Amino acid sequence: MAKLYVIATPIGNLEDITFRALRILREVDLVICEDTRVTKKLLSRYDISKSLVSYHEHSTPKIHEKIREMLAEGKSAALVTDAGTPGISDPGARLVAYLRANLEGIEITPIPGPSALLAAASVAGINMDQFIFLGFPPHKKGRKTFFAGLAKSKVPIIFYESTHRVARAFTELAAVLGDTAEIMVAREITKIYEEIWRGAVKDAAAHFIGERQRGEFVIIIPKIKESAHGGRL
Repeated sequence: MAKLYVIATPIGNLEDITFRALRILREVDLVICEDTRVTKKLLSRYDISKSLVSYHEHSTPKIHEKIREMLAEGKSAALVTDAGTPGISDPGARLVAYLRANLEGIEITPIPGPSALLAAASVAGINMDQFIFLGFPPHKKGRKTFFAGLAKSKVPIIFYESTHRVARAFTELAAVLGDTAEIMVAREITKIYEEIWRGAVKDAAAHFIGERQRGEFVIIIPKIKESAHGGRL
């Protein structure tokens, strides 16, 4: 039976990987990864040597068939991303969908672990019984609509942003929520320069400049409540 393991890998600190994930990585025939250089670094850390197949956002549909053929031969594979859980703001979801539709009887097993989304939510101090995760905002088309929609939410919102657009994101948040609206920003989670910050949007724009503007960001907007004066907080 064809087997695919969807394995969560560290988002920074290489010690953040489960015993089960390491066992499966040692047992599978091949590892499907986003960037072979990143995955080689992780595997080398734990003395694991495997055949690697590159699969990323810009991969052509031909790679789907190549992977399907290898699995159809009875090989087992692990799907990993550069950091975190495959399929969460990650092209791995497309591969899983393709294999489910085109490889009868395939067994797909999740091996849970690190996730920037959940790591940030766990230290937010915000009721997360319900929340909305929006991934990365559009780079260009649809970006204005994306941010305009944030003000309509009645539950906390979590989204990712890159170092190249985070300053712009703070400006866009101020425009729709007001520059005194409170947000939480998690930067470089589990890495050397990890930072968990909470405060007003305007202060975030002033704080995350220079070196602090580098890295990967998780931004959390607490539930927007109606103030006593009828305005939004």
